[in-house]
Amino acid sequence: MTSATERKLFGTDGIRAIAGEPPLDPTTIFATGLALGHSLKKTVFAPRVILGRDTRESSSWIAATVTAGLRQAGAHVESAGVVTTPAVAFLARSLGFHAGVVISASHNPWQDNGIKLFGGDGFKLPDAVELAIEDEILHHAAQIQAPHPESLPPLEDNAALAAQYTQFLIDSVPNLSLAGLHIVADCANGAAAAIAPELFHRLNPAADAQIELLNLVPDGRNINLNCGALHPQHVAAETVLRGAHLGLTFDGDADRCLLAGPRGNVINGDAILLVAARDLKARGMLTGNLVVATTMSNMGLEAALKHSGIRMMRAPVGDRYVLEQMQANDAALGGEQSGHILFPHLATTGDGLLTALVVLDLIARSGRTIDELTADLKVYPQIIVNVRVREKKPLAAVHAVAAAIRAAEDELRDTGRVVIRYSGTEPLARVMIEAESEAAMKRHAEAIAAAIRAELGA
Repeated sequence: MTSATERKLFGTDGIRAIAGEPPLDPTTIFATGLALGHSLKKTVFAPRVILGRDTRESSSWIAATVTAGLRQAGAHVESAGVVTTPAVAFLARSLGFHAGVVISASHNPWQDNGIKLFGGDGFKLPDAVELAIEDEILHHAAQIQAPHPESLPPLEDNAALAAQYTQFLIDSVPNLSLAGLHIVADCANGAAAAIAPELFHRLNPAADAQIELLNLVPDGRNINLNCGALHPQHVAAETVLRGAHLGLTFDGDADRCLLAGPRGNVINGDAILLVAARDLKARGMLTGNLVVATTMSNMGLEAALKHSGIRMMRAPVGDRYVLEQMQANDAALGGEQSGHILFPHLATTGDGLLTALVVLDLIARSGRTIDELTADLKVYPQIIVNVRVREKKPLAAVHAVAAAIRAAEDELRDTGRVVIRYSGTEPLARVMIEAESEAAMKRHAEAIAAAIRAELGA
């Protein structure tokens, strides 16, 4: 496994930065398309690439610039327009494309953007391939004459591609009945806004469910703005206000989903993993009675799964690393607290809309509410403090930080967990502490965060 700190351009989820600034300036973007094209040409004479984008105002020119690089390298590019990240993964795999490219910065604010790469199998590119592409970009970008974005013609989008993805979602959960349900769904003014209206219209032909979709009018700058999975309290409040049975909320590229119950309680990825694991086990589909979560998943999830005879394995944060553990252990379910849920029998990557449909189907078949299904999940107090850093120096090498971490671990021992890591997509150190004692949790979290600010703070 390659850690994010060994990469210069690619983090755990592609290249991500402020749009227009290095490493997301026109030259590097063009070089990325060129390098991906060269990588594909090593094994394919005439590679085909599928491309999708989110709703940020920078996404169109970035997509056009990547496309120009790919075409100069000899690749044929087809644009699916504004679609979700998992839509590109699905289309790459199902339609015989050799690679997929997504222009999105997921849950980040509108000023940021990113480039995510998928192989023709629908999976994110292996670390070794990404690093080889990165190496070419870093060594040759300075010699490249990239076209000015304003000189590039807009891409012609093929609307039929999004329609095929919508059909895939419907087919993945056959006989889904939403009758009698009142659902509120927050599309975050992102990619889900391009898919959800048609999807839920087709799933509700008799109009016997009440479905209210929020944040459907992207303007290029309102993606994730006080809405979506980054702000689940928004859909939670709307669920209560509108008297709905369930709230759904997606991030900017809709590869993750969080829920809200009728009392306004936010239901995160841990709870989704719990109900999905129990359902798969009851249907004989949970291979090895195993679920792969991450180091950030709550101890309460592990306890609840154990009570149901299900083992939990922890992977490093990042859905690519969850998938690695799943494949190594033949696991049928995995995911992250943030709402990336992986159902390998259905899809190759986390898919927020698919997760929503799976949960809705589970609720319909069980005849129970989401609150009833998650009632026995006892969550340990948990705090996450994000500290902006100027460099990602190994924490063990910073004496004051290492000492603060050791003090927390020594006191908490079997009554809590300490997880300190760098973000793979932002210049942040994430301090997560979980403990039976809320006072001890807060005290140690602030002590560690203060040490990081003092030694590494931006």
